[in-house]
Parts: sequence; C-alpha cells; structure tokens
Amino acid sequence: MKLIYMGTPDFAVPALQALYDAGHEIKYVVTQPDTVRDRGKKVKFPPVKERAVELGIPVLQPEKLKYNEEFLETIRAAEVDAIIVAAYGKIITRRILDTPKYGCLNIHGSLLPRFRGAAPIQAAIAAGDEETGITIMQMAKGLDTGDMLAKAATPIEDKTGEQLHDELAEMGAKLICETLTKLEAGEITPEKQDDSLSTYAPMISKEDGHVDFTLNAKEIERKIRAFNPWPGSFASLGDKTYKFWKAEVLATDEAAGESSGEKPVPGTVLAAGNQGLEIATGLGILRVTELQAPGRKRVSAADYFRGNSIEIGSVLR
Repeated sequence: MKLIYMGTPDFAVPALQALYDAGHEIKYVVTQPDTVRDRGKKVKFPPVKERAVELGIPVLQPEKLKYNEEFLETIRAAEVDAIIVAAYGKIITRRILDTPKYGCLNIHGSLLPRFRGAAPIQAAIAAGDEETGITIMQMAKGLDTGDMLAKAATPIEDKTGEQLHDELAEMGAKLICETLTKLEAGEITPEKQDDSLSTYAPMISKEDGHVDFTLNAKEIERKIRAFNPWPGSFASLGDKTYKFWKAEVLATDEAAGESSGEKPVPGTVLAAGNQGLEIATGLGILRVTELQAPGRKRVSAADYFRGNSIEIGSVLR
C-alpha cells in the first residue's frame, strides 16, 4: 500500500520500521516539530523523525494541522491508500481523516473502549487490570471512539510502564501490518465500540508522580510501576525529595504497621535497612526496594542504607 505515517515518540518507531520492512510505500512521515534544548544551542529530532531520516523517507513537520491548506494539499497530492497514526500528538482534522481510501488507522495502546486517551499504558497498570493490549482503530471525529479493526492482548503481571510500553510498541508494529493485509483483502469487519464500557486515561503530568500515602499499599505499588520511568514516583522528607523506583506490598491488612494499638500516620517510616524502606499507608505496608536520593543515582535499598539512614518514625509527605 501507499501510506503516510504520522507519529512522534519512541512508541511509534517500531511500527514505522515494520511497515517499511513489509514493503509498503511510505510517501511521507509526519511528526511534531523539532525541540530546542540548552538555550537554543541544540536541536533534538523526534524519535520518529530520526528513524525516517535513516530510512530515507521525506519528513513533514507542520506546526498545526487545522486550517493548514498547504499541508492538506500535500496529503491529497500523495494519493495514499491509508494514513497510519501512532502517538502523533495532535488532533487530526476531519478533512485529513477523509482523504485516503481506507481513512486513518490508529495504533492505540489499550483494549478499547477501555482507556481512551493519552496515557492508556500507565492507566492500565495503575488500575490493576490483568491484561491490556493494542487496538487498531478506524479514526473518527471523537477521541479514540472509532470502529475497531483488530486487537491483540498481553498480561500485565508485574511489568513497569517502560516494559509494557516497549512490548506494546512491538505488538502494535506487528498488528498494523497484519491489519493492512487483511483490510486490502476485504477480510476485516469493523466493530463498533460500546461507549457504555469506555474509560478515559488523561495525559499524565509530573505532579501525578507524587505519592499519596493515604492510598492503600497495593494502589501505591501499582502507581510506582506505572510511572516508571516517567514521571517517576516521589515523596519528600523534610527538604529532601526521594524517588521510588521499585516497591512491593509487605502487608495489606488493616492492622498492618500498628504499634501499641494505634495505627501510624500514612507515610510513617516503619523500618529502613537492607530489606527496604517500609512505609505505612492508608491500608497496609509498602516496602520500597529501589530508590533515589536527591542528586544521586537510583540504587537498591540495601546499597543505599549501607551508608545512609532515614529515621524510623519520620513521615514522608
């Protein structure tokens, strides 16, 4: 097929490579504008642009899509069969959606209609779902509301956000290639989403990584995995902010961590040593096994507490 590929971050790179390797003619790669760092001294390409340049595919980086007649005419002139979208980062206009023969197909990182929106991978982990996956969706006007063309599932188990991100990126690459083959052969029947089952996964901010110790230990452990590597999970002790990279649930019963019949305040440090940093939560005890002190590298709790200490009874906030 003749395609246009629209994507920006690392998640979108495997699918671009897979489509290229499968022999599809990719007329253009469309991605977000370059970013400027170090006070304008260094320009950073989006990951998808880096791969497109390596493959020799022309790259378009429009500042905006809405009312961009020049971009629209370029898309139309390419006369492609489909536009493939993976984490592009901008709303795609109706006029673009309606241009190709097969429309725009989105590679979405969840089993729709669960977790429509910008952060479905982290949301699935944080919610405690047993599985998630990839949905290839026919893009429509609403946010991730279009008909579903194909799905593939994988168990979440104890995977981090980073591990699940990488796995789903590869799954999406394989599934989009399979879907295009079946679509061209007329072997796909679109399936409408049940809106009554839909949930939303909003964009994550850095502040979302702040640990709320009034939650139960299971919820906190899942969020630590979900937010690894970004935005990371953190809490403060006095003027120091610690990041937590790995944790486990030590106890989940209501009496966990109680001393002399009185339940400790959530965030209270109950133990700090080779086995980890044990913290009281709203329900149960959380044991942090990998952490990062301010200005230091992330290390195991055992390594950290060989030369450092955190006072028992102090409260993380």
